[in-house]
Amino acid sequence: MKKVILSACVMLIAIAAYGQRDKGTVTLQPKVGLNVATLTNDGDADSRFAPVVGAEVEVQATDMVSFSGGLLYSMQGAKGKVGNVDGTVKLDYINVPILANVYVANGFAVKLGVQPGFLINNKVKVSQNGVNAEVDLEKAFKAAGIDAKLNKVDVSFPVGVSYEFSNINIDARYNWGLTKIIDQDNSKNSVFQITVGYKFAL
Repeated sequence: MKKVILSACVMLIAIAAYGQRDKGTVTLQPKVGLNVATLTNDGDADSRFAPVVGAEVEVQATDMVSFSGGLLYSMQGAKGKVGNVDGTVKLDYINVPILANVYVANGFAVKLGVQPGFLINNKVKVSQNGVNAEVDLEKAFKAAGIDAKLNKVDVSFPVGVSYEFSNINIDARYNWGLTKIIDQDNSKNSVFQITVGYKFAL
């Protein structure tokens, strides 16, 4: 009986320590995942499903708190339909998430921060009756006689949760856009993001 109790206590201690990292620990986490992206203030916009890939570095400040910074290639935008014309707005960013992570339970963290992003690609793809075309979004504005410019810098507020086991990290976060996509429109990025990564100690 004593052996059973002792073994149970050892297991509980191991489980409690599992996923925790010592103060000063630095990890590198390559990650890949999926964006479910759309634009706010556009009731006709549907979600664009597209990949996100990159890496984050995390520094453990205390047993419970860490800070992380990353570099992510994030494909965002939205989809929509006007009549029989399907359209996809493709806005691709290099995002730099800067986060505070609080480990509230074994391997489980809540996170929030700020994320500047830099627009590196903007296209609109239209499809009608099997015919496809893809053009630069600003050129499409100009051709349509619309005096509008895309903001090349985006700022968003990321908030999310993550769970880590055996160095594998599953992260789900929502990036709430704070910056207008176009200078003359109130639409902003709205992105739900889920990623899987692996942490390497540095």
